[in-house]
Amino acid sequence: MNYLVKFFLVFFLAIFLFCDCSKKEDSVKIGFLMHALDKERWENDRDYFVEKVQELGGTVEVRIADNDAKKQLDQANELLVNGVDVLVVIPVDQFAAAKIVENAHAKNTKVISYDRLIKNCQLDFYISTDNVEVGRLQAEYLTTIKSEGNYALIGGANNDNNSQFLYLGQMNVLQPLVDRGDIKIVYNVFTDRWSEEEGYSHTKQLLDNEPDVDAIIAGNDAIAYGVIRALREQGKEESILVAGMDADLRNLQEIVAGHQTCTIYKPIEKMAATAAELAIVFGKTGEFEKTFQTVSNGARLVPAVFHNGMVVNRENLKLTVISEGYQTEAEIFK
Repeated sequence: MNYLVKFFLVFFLAIFLFCDCSKKEDSVKIGFLMHALDKERWENDRDYFVEKVQELGGTVEVRIADNDAKKQLDQANELLVNGVDVLVVIPVDQFAAAKIVENAHAKNTKVISYDRLIKNCQLDFYISTDNVEVGRLQAEYLTTIKSEGNYALIGGANNDNNSQFLYLGQMNVLQPLVDRGDIKIVYNVFTDRWSEEEGYSHTKQLLDNEPDVDAIIAGNDAIAYGVIRALREQGKEESILVAGMDADLRNLQEIVAGHQTCTIYKPIEKMAATAAELAIVFGKTGEFEKTFQTVSNGARLVPAVFHNGMVVNRENLKLTVISEGYQTEAEIFK
């Protein structure tokens, strides 16, 4: 009897190990290449993405490039050698990242561009918010409050296609008002990076040359926070309208304090979930079945999914970022 018991134990253990190994072999392995973790929101993107992939039975290897395009390419090549099934990329540089796509395709690996579009290549898919719409929301909200006066635009990074999309959306609203003579754009720049320090330095330069500015549209909340720092130094943090993007916690606190007028909440959890779901499908089948809208990246019409952003102001905090579970009421009103 003992021999029979041992036999069946060994038999079932062998079956268990075989099934477990098969499961691991069937698991989709995804490489997530991030440009940096220099903003609050990118930590959320990473966590939401990893959590969703694991929920769907896949695995993720995350690499952080520290805003170095060469480093990101090296990380991509490393992951391709390691045998990832799919690459999801937040590119450091919209043009340099085309080499990542080329190298991935040489190994029959699909590439999904996340949040930022990779240009001039045979990119497989793009997932983002509608950034033209985000720029429109920023400008429309401020011009509803202040339909006349001096406006300044401190945009996002030159090497990020989203900066151009945001600018297009902003100018779709502002240009008719400029043409009528209601609004004058007194400062208009893109930054090298989406950074607080550039928001600060550009605002100081702006105030030196044009102290009577009425509104500033910043590319994101990091830039907007730098803007507010510079305004605070001159006691103007409550008199000049400021728009940002990303719904970062400290900026929501500035909205409560009356120093930032609005931000745009991008549904990061939905974006990350969409990217994870598509990466799993690509990893298993190499194809997708649904028909999506497309966006040109200069080389092809790339299938894309766009999620909509929403305006967040002092009046609707509880109905937006708090109800969505993105930030907590206790932290915002701390």
